[in-house]
Amino acid sequence: MGKQMTEMLKGTLEGIVLTLLAEKPAYGYEITTRIRDHGFTEIAEGTIYALLVRIEQKKLVDVEKVPSEKGPPRKVYSLNAAGTQELEEFWKTWSFLAQHIERLNTNNTDSTTNKEN
Repeated sequence: MGKQMTEMLKGTLEGIVLTLLAEKPAYGYEITTRIRDHGFTEIAEGTIYALLVRIEQKKLVDVEKVPSEKGPPRKVYSLNAAGTQELEEFWKTWSFLAQHIERLNTNNTDSTTNKEN
């Protein structure tokens, strides 16, 4: 993954994880797997665990320890009301940015085309 992609993902990864948790509660490894299933194949598991710690500290999720057949209990994360509100804000911000960036790209493409003529 290129440096530019990595930097852009840093700013959006929290929103991606909150979106997945809005679909259904999950534990860390499961979240990593689901993210990779959506095409983000190079995201390190450690990155997700660090993010989960941050969103837990920000009180955006509820955490339940669930017994595991293969070791210590798993922390299952579920989106709470604050997380839902944060997710709504993320998508509003994303829509605004995507619309304006696309407009810049369209304007840039139009001016490049005009210069070639």
